Formats: sequence, structure tokens, C-alpha cells
Amino acid sequence: MPRRAITTLLLATTALATTSTATFAQSAPLALGEIVVEADANGNTVVTTTAGSKLAVAISEVPQSVSVVGRDQLDRLPGAKADEVLRYTAGVQPSTYGTDADYDWVRVRGFQADQTGIFQDNLPLYQFGFGSFLIEPFLLERIEVLKGPASALYGGANVGGVINYVGKRPNGERLRYTEAGINNFGNAYVGFDVGDGTETGELAYRLTGKVSGGGWETEDASDLKGSVLGSVAWTPDAATSITVYGQYQNGILDHTSTGFLPYVGTAVDAAGGVRIPRDLNYGDPNFDSYSRRQAMIGYEAEHDLNDSWTIRQNARLAGVGLDEQYLYTYGNLSPANTLDRAAFQHDTDILTFTLDNQIAGTINTGAVEHKVLAGIDYKHVDFGSVQGSDSTFSSPVRVPPINVLDPTYGVANPLIATYLDQDIALSQLGIYAQDQMRLNGFIATVNGRYDAIGIDYDNNFAGTSVSSNEGAFTGRIGLGYEFDNGLTPYVSYATSFNPTIATTVGGELLPSERGRQVEVGVKYEPTFIDGLITASLFNIDRQNFAVADPAAPFAGSLAIGEVNLLGFEVEGQVNFDQVSLHGAVTVLDAEVVESGNAALIGKSPVQIPTLTASFGVEYAFEEAFEGLVLGAGVRVLGESWADDINTTEVPAVALIDASLRYERDDWGVALSASNLFDTDYVSSCQTTTNCGYGAGRTVTLSVHKSW
Repeated sequence: MPRRAITTLLLATTALATTSTATFAQSAPLALGEIVVEADANGNTVVTTTAGSKLAVAISEVPQSVSVVGRDQLDRLPGAKADEVLRYTAGVQPSTYGTDADYDWVRVRGFQADQTGIFQDNLPLYQFGFGSFLIEPFLLERIEVLKGPASALYGGANVGGVINYVGKRPNGERLRYTEAGINNFGNAYVGFDVGDGTETGELAYRLTGKVSGGGWETEDASDLKGSVLGSVAWTPDAATSITVYGQYQNGILDHTSTGFLPYVGTAVDAAGGVRIPRDLNYGDPNFDSYSRRQAMIGYEAEHDLNDSWTIRQNARLAGVGLDEQYLYTYGNLSPANTLDRAAFQHDTDILTFTLDNQIAGTINTGAVEHKVLAGIDYKHVDFGSVQGSDSTFSSPVRVPPINVLDPTYGVANPLIATYLDQDIALSQLGIYAQDQMRLNGFIATVNGRYDAIGIDYDNNFAGTSVSSNEGAFTGRIGLGYEFDNGLTPYVSYATSFNPTIATTVGGELLPSERGRQVEVGVKYEPTFIDGLITASLFNIDRQNFAVADPAAPFAGSLAIGEVNLLGFEVEGQVNFDQVSLHGAVTVLDAEVVESGNAALIGKSPVQIPTLTASFGVEYAFEEAFEGLVLGAGVRVLGESWADDINTTEVPAVALIDASLRYERDDWGVALSASNLFDTDYVSSCQTTTNCGYGAGRTVTLSVHKSW
């Protein structure tokens, strides 16, 4: 679709969204539950978030688009991974490489967020390469998605947006909750959530844990994982609170991936009508192994200086150790229906320390009220990885190809040669300030931040070292107006940066990526019904990102890339007495503006669908069937490109989900099905030889009880 035509469509749809409150609504997969964090005196929905301001404010006060997935919704998605629970969130494209037990693949507004856009409790969980943190949704209170640049608050981050996972914390109330479930692949889990507090309220604790394991979609695949989160809150007086927490996860698994497959044979038939089976295990039990050890420890301290001012300090130390050896396919399907394979092995460790100091308060200057936030934060990341393969040096012991229609297993151990041994240290020191001003119905938000970034890169394999230091200023300015009827139109401009760990042919580190966004939108909290509806039109420029050096594409990179993305989002939820409606629509039009390869200018980057949409409904029975809830939903994943020059397109797909729940007193049972009709589809392709099947039909039966 030409850009001028899409702009006209988006503007027209924006006008429609502001006049129709029930047509579009935010959808949650299968279980279309409330996203209510608290309610006002009239019982209307008041959705609050810390993403977008670092303070707990109403979504309508944030001059950017924000989505919140609350605990109520998470409880209705039993056994789901963190990326899967975001399937129906506007602007979010999860599971881009299909089903994968060891990684949460996710994009926000078209750009990859799973590396530099992941936060937990408003502190960054920086990830690089295979050094990743795996989030367990059972340990969370809610998930917040802030769309667009977030650097003015957090420093280096994905220009398309960030995801903030909020962990469970003590609330001083007695809590005894257990849950168990199993899906059609034989993957079962059991979880518990217990907590209590002293009579005086001075001490409170909470302990949450989950163990899961069993089969996956790929044949003969399995996993076993355990996660636990414990926290203790001390409130010595009404002005002071300190919460200390620790989290640990351990997991092992066998081959679970449905990705890294060719376009021909997955998205379209190969010669003779051959399709690679979605459940193909292209690895080998003689070789495949994977283990993960993940731990966090931190604290959250807060003290009220007086009725107007509060100081806070949040700190966390988090680390992951990963050991993996797998067989991966590469290349195209041969006429004999075989795929070549390479043995891959890595040992990766990542350790991050983050500290955030804040002071927040309220000042009145005449008729203007100022909510002021200022702070200094620090992030340090140590990353180390050793990687090897059997294909790097034409090893005499190689893994044989696999026949996708008649696989055989029992390979001899290949000879692995190291090709990468690196240690990276990244430090970021930032100072930031925010002023949210209110005058009558006007809300003006101004943010400013300066970061000093240092990177040390040791290439142990080549015996070289390089360092870089730079500074980055980012900001945000937004203006909105709250009408008495619950309508809040707004406009904002924000900038971002993101440190780049890539080198030139000469071995020098590249400067940070830069980005900016202009967004105009409207947020509507109806006064006559329980609901929240938002719509936004945005324009993002991602600049200075790394592209392969055309003179030596395998030896270095250049920081000359630029992508422009024009997009539109509408999402919302409307709750009636017995019916809840959710829906979301996202339209994206991305274009390469600058590249080291002139043939790519004017093309759209891969893995960015032109359209994602969803709609769902839940119906709660009354009287004789009170407690019974039926749910159904449809989600649409539009076309995307599978190659940089835009000659090969991944087809669009529509998927149907359904759920059945029954709640009575202190127990409940749920049956949910995603991709109800077991549709085969490709979620995206990075190249024509690197595509991922989307998840097939997954049916989960769960039971829970409280004491």
C-alpha cells in the first residue's frame, strides 16, 4: 500500500475511533479479563502504570501509548510463556520465531525489544546475544508495555518501546493459593503463592513458586523448569518501607524449536507438495543439551520526607549462566527432502547490576501543579560468551543432513571448533528529571536525561581489545487535555538512544543508535460505562543502527542505517454486566531510508507485519450457571517480508481461540485452547532460509484453589 494512501486510511480510522467506543477493544488471549488496577468511587476503571513516568499514574496521564496486562488476565492464561501472554496486545509482535522454550521473542512497534527493551520492576534486564533472562509469568503481578522511545526515563533502550514486568510483592494479607495444569503435549505444572503479615503490619512476606515440565510441540522434545520468588517487606513506620527479594530459576530442556527453517517447505510447498512437519525435531538426542541458571537479588526502599516529598532507592543484582549444544538446520530443502545441519555450542554468562535513586514530590506555582521526579541511575553489564561450531573450519567430523519426512537419529559427536570468545563490559550512568504540570484540564509533561556510556570489548579469539565512551541527551515533551467526559487527546515528541556492540572492519566500536518519535492520540475512559479505549498515530525514525559493511559484510559493520516507520494503533476494553469486549488493531508501514546497500532503500525490513488485529468476547452466565464464563477470540497476523529486497512474502493468517472457565467459592477450573483449528502458519522469516512456525493448537486444562 502506498504511504500516502496508508496515511489517509490511518487518519480516517483515528477519527472513527474517537466516535465509536465499542467497535474496537483491547483483546486478551482467550481470557478477556479486566485490566483494572484500582477503581474510583463510582466504580469506573482506573488503570494505573509505572511505565511511562516511573510513578504510579493513570494511563491517561502518560503522553505515549501504554498497555497493561493485569494479574487477572495472567491467571486466565495458564502455563503460557511471557511472550505468549502478549499475543493480543496492540503494537506487540511476540513469538517471532515460533515456539521456543528458552527465549521470549518479542517486537514492539516493529523493532526487536527482547534484547534492549526488557525491564523488571522498572530496572533494566539488559540482554545480548544468547545471554537472556527468561521471565516466568506466574511470578508477576502485571506486565506494562510502553510504546515508543523510553530513553528519557531509562537510558539506552529499544526505540519501538519497552516491556516492564512487575513482580509479586507482599501486601500484608493472608494468601494461600495453589494451581496445577497440563496441556495436550503433556507439559504439566504446579504453582503456589503464599503470603502473610504480622498483626501490626510491620512485617510481611510472600513466596511464589512454579515447577513445570514435559513435552513440547516438536517430537520427543521436553523441558523441566523451576522458578521461585521470595520477598519480605518491613514497614517500621507510616513513612518508611523496605522490601528485599530474591528470585531463582533452573531449567533443562531438549530440542523445542520450530524455527530456523527455509521459506520453501514451510510458508509455501516445496517441490512435490512437500511441507516440513511442524513437529520435526531436527536435532539429535545424542548431542542436544541445554541448561539455564538464573538468579536475582534486590531491594526497594522508600521514605516519605513529608506530605509532599518522597525518596526511593531500588537496586538489583541479576545473573544468568547458559550452556547449550544443539543441531540447527540451515539452507534450503534439497530435492531429496533433506536439510543440512550444523552443530552449535556456546557457554554464555551475563551479570547485571542496576541502581536507581529518585526523589519525587509536588510543587504548586500559582494555579499550576507540578509533579516532579528527579533521579540518578546506574547500570553495569558484564557479558561473556564462547561459541563454537562444526562448520566453521571445514571440520572433518560433520553432522549429516536430516530427511524431514523420514528423520533418523543417533549421530556421532561432531568436532566443535571455537570461532568466538568475547567479554563485554557496558556501563551507563544517567541523570534525569521529569515535570508533569497540570492547569485546569491541561497536562504537560517534560522529560530530560543525560547518560554517559562506556563499553569495553575484548575479542579473546582475535587477541584484541577496544573501548569507547560517549554521552547522550534524550528528552520527551507531551501535552494533553482531560475533558470531563473522560476523553484525553494528546501529542508528544520523544528521542532515544541505544548502545551498539558492533565493530567496524578496523575493529572500532560503533556509536549508539538514535531514534525519535512523534505521536498523536486519544485516550478515553467513559464516564457511563466501565472501559478504556486508546488510539494513536505515530511516526518513528530509527537512525545510526548497524548494517553490514558492503565492502566486507562478514568482517565489520557501518552505522549508517535508517528506518522510518509510520503506524497506527487502537485498543480497548469495555465491560458490561455479563459481557466483556476486547480488541486491538495495529497497522505498520516501515521503509528503509538509508543503508549501506542502495538496493534496500525504499524497501521494508523483514519481520514487520503490515497488520495485526484481534477481537474477543467473554460471556459470564448468571443464576443457575453462575460462575461459568465462555470466551472466544480471533487474532490476525498480516503479511510480512521474508527477504530484504521484498520479493518473498510471508502469508497472512487468522487464528481462533476459545476458553471455558468455572469459578465457585474458593476453587476453579479452566479449559483454554489457542489456535483452536490447529492452523499451520509461519510467524515470520528473518531470511528465506530462517523462518519459524507459529504454535499449533495448544489445549490447557487447569485447576486452582485458595485457602
